[in-house]
Formats: sequence, structure tokens, C-alpha cells
Amino acid sequence: MIDNFGRSQQVTKTAVVSPHGVVSAQHRVAAEIGAAVLAGGGDCIDAAVATSFAIGTLEPWMSGVGGIGTMVIYRAKEDRYEVIGFGGESPAGLDPRDYPLAADGTAQGLFPWRRVEGDRNLHGPASIAVPGVVAGMGEAHRRYGRQAWADLVRPAAALADEGLLVDWYTTLNIATGAEELRLYPTAAEEFLRNGLPPSVGWGVRDVQRLPRPRYAATLRHIADHGARSLYEGDLAQALADEIAAAGGSLRAADLAAYRARVTPSLAIPYRGAVVHATPELTAGPTLAQTLKLLSDWTPSSRAPDAAAYAAYGRALQQAYRQRLSDMGDADGRRAIGAEHLAPTCTTHFNVVDAEGNMVSVTQTLLGIFGSKFVGPDTGILMNNGIMWFDPEPGRTNSLAGGRRCLANYTPAIAQIGPSRRIAVGASGGRRILPAVAQMLSFAIDYGMDLQAAFDTPRIDASEGAILIGDARLAADVQAALAAQFDFVPVAPQTLPMKFAFPSAVLRDGTTNQGSTEVFQPWGDAVAGS
Repeated sequence: MIDNFGRSQQVTKTAVVSPHGVVSAQHRVAAEIGAAVLAGGGDCIDAAVATSFAIGTLEPWMSGVGGIGTMVIYRAKEDRYEVIGFGGESPAGLDPRDYPLAADGTAQGLFPWRRVEGDRNLHGPASIAVPGVVAGMGEAHRRYGRQAWADLVRPAAALADEGLLVDWYTTLNIATGAEELRLYPTAAEEFLRNGLPPSVGWGVRDVQRLPRPRYAATLRHIADHGARSLYEGDLAQALADEIAAAGGSLRAADLAAYRARVTPSLAIPYRGAVVHATPELTAGPTLAQTLKLLSDWTPSSRAPDAAAYAAYGRALQQAYRQRLSDMGDADGRRAIGAEHLAPTCTTHFNVVDAEGNMVSVTQTLLGIFGSKFVGPDTGILMNNGIMWFDPEPGRTNSLAGGRRCLANYTPAIAQIGPSRRIAVGASGGRRILPAVAQMLSFAIDYGMDLQAAFDTPRIDASEGAILIGDARLAADVQAALAAQFDFVPVAPQTLPMKFAFPSAVLRDGTTNQGSTEVFQPWGDAVAGS
């Protein structure tokens, strides 16, 4: 293992345990906003809407109004699970001929398919797919919301007016996307200073913020006029016009036609529990394959041992091979879907309320800062969903108009006995599936609470034949894995992440728990009291 990190440091977080509702999210302030909604009598869906818009403002490189995602919902009174999908779609008028193949190999090593000239499928207005987050939140609120929509969205507008607080983590994330952010004037104006990432001073009272007044105005419009205002009316037309003027193919008709999809959950039996995940063009079906393969292994100790981690590695690698062999949305066929080794940026949060309703939500801009294109009038940072399509014609996932984008995300809610449930998901692109599968195993196979689950080291099997292991794994476990796999131990770190960043809530009887990834510096769980 090659790194500069000390070996003696120990990092942990304390799981929240409460009789009240709990929100766990990748940003503490977003979790606090959601928890305040619960404390005010809101349903878990009300809290999810408020958290969604807040976290999209606080982590603009991860998600926001211009993003996509999906959620798994559990309604306690009806004992019912369902999925609301709000994934991306390519604009109907997209012409594959506008993405000519370059002569110099693959797409900067991100995908197995050919590179496009100018990387116009990776960033810029031509990389934008139809966004779904606002439609998804609107549909969830229409079905289950108790509190006024405007009251749930306006806190995010206030955050945008106040401005993004700059700390070391802000600076690192902006630095990651700075080279391409500089290409787009509005993005550079909002996130860079003199063409460079912002940095905060050393003084204890030094505070720097990056206000986003245009985005704040857009959020207030959505608050006042409802979720459909992003898809129909003046705001929709303004968004379509600014993308078209910059050379993108998204039009007002694409926005008007967009609807979130409500479907049954994918119910996956696993060792007496049932895991409810997302179907179709997500990693949910690959999670189902992983758990099916894991069912052939029997836990033999009170905590994961070398045999357990080897079983995780074999199941995940085999499931990924199947995923990579059959991908995309072709001729109406919803295949397992797969992406190659593409770094993506995503956020995940979960909510459980005092009545036992739960929701597990993943939303994303796909790449870090998505398309890097910020609308000069709307202030919306848009996704780059077109990057998930193969630019070569005749493939399962070939680029075309009106097709649904693939996704790595896999939020889930597992029922573990009559009164114990866990809602879990993660950010981290291709690394999400291994994290979710192991967190579910920790809870189901070993009966762990969230404190134990988040303190337990994990492996990652998303890089082909390589098996990555947390360097905190016991020496005998590492030796056993090295004997069976191309094993690389890695110290967990915040950026660049080597493992996904999960978050979860767990309900046991009438007691709720919440926790987030130890190495995610902003993440936290907050109780609604």
C-alpha cells in the first residue's frame, strides 16, 4: 500500500438513537433542516423534500435542481413499499451525429467506449439530460406530504442567498472540477475566484461564502409555483432557452413531457429478510444478484471474518461481470445496466419518522459538478447524463434521443423481522453497490446496530479483478484475501474516495437510529426533537 497516512489515527462517529424521527445525510445542515420538519409534525416525505433541496444547495457538485435520482419508500400504516424513479432521459431531439467520434481512443479512460470530439458528451450543454429531481420530489409530496410545499423548499433558497461556506472540503471538491468549470463563464463566476478554487484564510474568524443569487431566485420560484414550474411555464422556457442558446439539445417540450415514475419495489429475499430496492436501470438488479450469490455462504462467526469478506468479494465480482455484459435501454428492454470505471458524484440521505415511515433517497448530477454548465439566467447547475450513453451506434446503450440514462445508485429498505427495518444507500458511483450490499449483510447476517455497522471495515470490488480492502481489516483477513484475489489494502480517506460513503437509518421497535460514513466530513444524523 502506497500512501502518506499515519497508521495510529482512529476515526469514528456516534450513531444517533432517538424515539423521534431521524434524518441521516451527507451534510449536517441539510439533516438539521429535515429534522426540523419532523419536529414540526411533518411526514418523512416532507423531511425528504426539505433535505433534498437543502443538500442540493449545500453540495452543488453532487446534486440539485438540475440532477436526477430515485427513492425507495416504506409506508408503515399500509405496510407497503414503492419506488419513485426520477432518472435522466436524453432529449428527444438529440442527434447522435452531433457527437462525432475522436481518433484518439477511449473517453479519457472513463468508459470502455470511444471518445467523442471535444468531450462534448462529458461536459457542456450537449451533455445535459432532462433533469428529474424536482419532479420526483413533487410526486412524493403529492402522494404523502403534509406540510406546504413552499415551506419545504424555501430553506434551500435562503441557503443559496447566504452562500456556500468555504472550508477545506469545499476547496478540494471545487479544485477537482476547476479545470472544466473555467470553460463555462457562469460556473466560473459562481465557484471560482480569479479562475482558481476559493480558499479560506487561516484565521479563526476568516469566513468566505459563495452566494448563488440566481439559483436562490429559481428555488423561490419553484417554492411559490410548485414542482411542475420547472417543467412547464416561464422557468421551464428560460431553462430550455439558455441550454439551446449554448448549443444543447434539451428543449421545453422535453421538460413538459417529463414525469417521475412510480413502480413497485424490487423485493429481494435474503436469509429471512426482504430487501426492497430499485428496479430497471439502476444497480438494484445487480444488488439482487449479489445477495443471491451471497445466500450460498453461511456466516460462521459473530462478526465478518476472512470467509465472509471472501464471500463478499466473490459475489460482488461475479455480479459486476454480469452487469457489465448486459447494459442499457434498448428497444424498450430494461436491462441490468452497467457503467465502466467512471468516477461520479452523488449524494444519499435517509429519513425515518416517529410513525415508522421511511425513505431512502439517492440523487446526483452524475459527474462532479455534472455538465459544469450553469444557466446564466436560472443559475441551475445541470447534470451530464449524456455521458452514460455509448457514442458508437448499434450497441445496447448507444446514444439516441428519448432514452433513459443508466445509473449506479441503489437505495434500499430492508425488512428484518416484523419490527426491524433499515434504510440505506450511498454515494460513490461504481462503489455504491459493494457498500450497500455489505451494510445490508452487517445488519441482516450479524444483527449489527448502526454504530457497529459503520465502524466495521469494508471491501470494494468495483475495479474489475482488483479487490480493494480497508487497511484496518485484521491481518489474517488481509492475508486470506491476498491469497484469493488481486488484493490491494487502502487506508480510507475523504478525497478521492476509495470506498463509497453510505448513510442509513434503522428502526427497531419504536426506537430510531441514524448514522453516516465515518470519513465523510460533513455527514451527520440528526433527530427530529
